[in-house]
Amino acid sequence: MNTARQTAGGVTGWLKRLWPLIALIGAMVVVFAMGWHRYFTVTALAENREALRDFIDAHRLLSLATFVALYAAVVALSLPGGAVMTIAGGFLFGWLLGGAASVVGATIGATIVFLIAKSTLGRLLAQRAGPFLSRFRQGFQEDAFSYLLFLRLVPIFPFWLVNLAPGLLNVTFATYVATTFLGIIPGTFAFALAGNGLDSVIEAQRAMYESCLAKSGTGGQESCSYSLDPGMLLTPELIAGCVALGLVALIPVVLKRIRRAP
Repeated sequence: MNTARQTAGGVTGWLKRLWPLIALIGAMVVVFAMGWHRYFTVTALAENREALRDFIDAHRLLSLATFVALYAAVVALSLPGGAVMTIAGGFLFGWLLGGAASVVGATIGATIVFLIAKSTLGRLLAQRAGPFLSRFRQGFQEDAFSYLLFLRLVPIFPFWLVNLAPGLLNVTFATYVATTFLGIIPGTFAFALAGNGLDSVIEAQRAMYESCLAKSGTGGQESCSYSLDPGMLLTPELIAGCVALGLVALIPVVLKRIRRAP
């Protein structure tokens, strides 16, 4: 009887500890099962731009708050729509306001993932970490600000992974929020600026699509595509600029290593 109670108590304890993670995963499953993630495309934005702009003109503050909340949800649920949301922000609100709203929304969403990872998996990892992982965590924490700022500036790892890992490595809340907010500013405003000029891209793509339909005749809808890839905005110049900023962020770490060398 006592063993059964202890087992039940252990299960209950695990559920209490892991319920935020379970809720997050459950929400992700619902979104993908319903197909809602398919709406986060530049093509969908182009097709609904007039309706969206009319709503924003009538309810600007509500629209801005909804955008920030939706962006936070996209990031927290690790949906493949962060770049599209940033472009949409610049497209619908202008590059300055849209970029700022994107930074705030992305930071909120990333912080939600961090807090869930830290409070659930982070504690479990700390309890079961071996000597190597413990040393790695300690070394990462010593220069967490520089390392995280580098990872935010240079998109070499998926955004969701950089949101999750610091929670497992016991990074402080203040360091995580500061590096997230500062690190995503360059890339976010670059995409917001691109979104601000998206009208011309949409019109050019639509003209190409309609021209293709006219030439193809019947059945042209199957051979002609009307799509806009946000990846085309990730130019070599933008990547080079982010890498340069990331290397600057690592300068304090390099100097510290040099000073420690005999």
